[in-house]
Amino acid sequence: MLSGPWLPDDSHQLDFASLPRVPSEHVIINDVHAKDSSTDALDKKIGGVNQHNYLAHHDGQFWAMWSDGPGIEDRVGQRVKYATSPDGLKWNTPQFLTPIPPNSGPDSPHYGTRTDKGMRWISRGFWKRDGDLLALASLDEAAGFFGPSLELRTFRFDKGSREWRDAGLVFNNTINNFPPLKLRTGDWMMSRRMFDYKNSGVHFLVGGVKALSDWQSFPVLGSASELNAEEPDWWILPDQTLAAVFRDNRRSGFLYRAFSKDDGRTWSTPQKTNFPDATSKISGLRLRDGRYVLISNPNPKKRDPLTLSISDDGLFFTKMLYLVGGRHIDYPHVIEHGDSLFIAFAGGKQSVELLKVKLGDADTVKMPAKPLVK
Repeated sequence: MLSGPWLPDDSHQLDFASLPRVPSEHVIINDVHAKDSSTDALDKKIGGVNQHNYLAHHDGQFWAMWSDGPGIEDRVGQRVKYATSPDGLKWNTPQFLTPIPPNSGPDSPHYGTRTDKGMRWISRGFWKRDGDLLALASLDEAAGFFGPSLELRTFRFDKGSREWRDAGLVFNNTINNFPPLKLRTGDWMMSRRMFDYKNSGVHFLVGGVKALSDWQSFPVLGSASELNAEEPDWWILPDQTLAAVFRDNRRSGFLYRAFSKDDGRTWSTPQKTNFPDATSKISGLRLRDGRYVLISNPNPKKRDPLTLSISDDGLFFTKMLYLVGGRHIDYPHVIEHGDSLFIAFAGGKQSVELLKVKLGDADTVKMPAKPLVK
């Protein structure tokens, strides 16, 4: 999956700090340490989380959403916030997107704790469907990952009131990883984990056309006995084959990959690739010019740095560029707009940050002709 004369035979020996740099513009969208009118005094006292960042461009502006709550991370009382920007660099004051989770507000004795006696929202991304901008968020008990009442819900942005309104249930017992993408069939597809995903494994949901809640679920393996897969991403290859990549929670330090030739109904057995990974979330995208990009934490020892990898065919990534590092950074999401990539990520799980990278700048960076070995 990773290829080039710059790559050592053992990709874990790659000198990640010496990867070529690509120029970028950097902004902070939100930081739990910043003071604003929507930050509760109790949140300031017990700390906060900014995580699960997603981007979209819709109706002439950029949108960002993320999980925002007390403590680190996904505790009772967590909600979803959003912000907008005309250019992706100047952002307005964040506002809440989801309501307070049931009986789990700052007045709850369980607020900011990990317990099944309280609930939380988790940000799950923007879905542009039939001209509407929808926001996905999961709701479940805040004890572990995940609670038995897990459900994926959607909210629709109302232009008149400038508010997000609950648009209903998408699917029970479900948390996705990225919002749906449209297949050649006209169906939408997104990944699914159930509350017992550590046993049941990763599935894919296909549908979403007749109704927001009309889906079929198809397993990759049917269980987690062969692979503790988590947080998958996928893209469509030129021949319409689907390629999915998976984080390996058994900590091999490599991404796994599987393919589907029948639009997500069945999948090949995931195979370990040579693409190194920090057991972290990844974000991939097919560009308008047909190439593919993948944003990830490739250092198997820590979530540092964040890199941009580029492929001509969606199978072999021949360029890996250093984006940002020197600290804990994770949970990226990348979109393409104009001549640039916009990449949202979390800094230490406490800030929502963004990089703007011009594709032309990435194209001019050359990879070394010899292996980059530590």
